[in-house]
Amino acid sequence: MSPVLEVQGVTVRFDGFRALNDLTLSLEMGELRCIVGPNGAGKTTLMDVITGKSRPDTGTVRFAGRDITRLTEHAIARLGIGRKFQRPTVFPGHTVFENLELTTHGKKGVMRALFARLSPSDLRSIEQTLELIGLAEQRDRPAGLLSHGQKQWLEIGMLLVQRPKLLLVDEPVAGMTQHEIERTEQILASLAGMHTIVVVEHDMDFVRSIARTVTVLHEGSVLAEGTMRDVQNDPRVVEVYLGA
Repeated sequence: MSPVLEVQGVTVRFDGFRALNDLTLSLEMGELRCIVGPNGAGKTTLMDVITGKSRPDTGTVRFAGRDITRLTEHAIARLGIGRKFQRPTVFPGHTVFENLELTTHGKKGVMRALFARLSPSDLRSIEQTLELIGLAEQRDRPAGLLSHGQKQWLEIGMLLVQRPKLLLVDEPVAGMTQHEIERTEQILASLAGMHTIVVVEHDMDFVRSIARTVTVLHEGSVLAEGTMRDVQNDPRVVEVYLGA
């Protein structure tokens, strides 16, 4: 089976500094991959390149067999790549249900989306997503009144209703309570297989709980890759990150 995502020899320079340095990475369909590394390792830049926010100086990015290196952010999103940033960006004045509805009709604009009719398929998708993210009982509550963790789950849901093939999630448990962290573990674990998921996270206990394969970045390159046990026992990783 061909990888769903292939990053090949990607280098990104900012004022002479190499944020990514000949980085190569591949993910299989349905995989859950955790990417870790110290600050400045290149994690955010990698996500920027995959989603089209940044252009590499050299190298290519292929998604589902297609070269997306020079495509716009919108074109890449339409191909099925969704990204969740660290800070949740929801519509606080609209209900949880309306937030999901607005995302389903995202191309119509906010006002037109609110008055657009949901298809049976879209309605089923929203109902299923509400159950999956644990917000079915909060469906009529304004998103601005949700807890931090609930807002994070809602934003994941807003991506899911767009049916992405690849989901990029940046530091999903930052600022969460222990209960919220455990629920986030369950949500992401349940998505693996249906979606390919990349999680960038600093909370190593959380990474241990969900990781199947871990990629460690350092100075813009892949330092190590394998199971959590593999990377924990790698002396290079201990030196530059886990042992710090």
